[in-house]
Amino acid sequence: MIPTPANQQVLEAMSELFASFPHCRTLGLQYVGTDGRKSTMKLDWREDLVGNPVTGILHGGVITSLVDTTSAISVTAQLPEAETIATLDLRIDYLKAATPGKPIFCTAECYRLASQIAFTRAVCYHDAPSDPIAHGVATFMRESSRTPMLQEGGK
Repeated sequence: MIPTPANQQVLEAMSELFASFPHCRTLGLQYVGTDGRKSTMKLDWREDLVGNPVTGILHGGVITSLVDTTSAISVTAQLPEAETIATLDLRIDYLKAATPGKPIFCTAECYRLASQIAFTRAVCYHDAPSDPIAHGVATFMRESSRTPMLQEGGK
């Protein structure tokens, strides 16, 4: 689904919001853009984000934040209007160490948007998704006020 003008505004607003979160600003996450279902963010290598000073390799938690945030943005690309989402589950397979000094990109896709849950997959890479650093899959809960059972107090 290519974002329509109606959800393009939601996507832009939510992307700016996610990138403005304090931990995202601290890490330096940058929103690159969205193409259809796929959103991309960039993280520049910085010495203060290194997990192992001997090797200069970025800390795995930094990549986790990159995958989580990019995946969340890919969910918002599918939403007709702004709503709260929350990460339910996140799994990352670290395939190889990131190269010190090089930026990391993450492209995530929301491949299934159900009424209550969204499903995503992501890949982190330096130059091309075909040479991945890490793969991630995540599920997100959509805004609970949209769930009729919860609107009625669970009755």
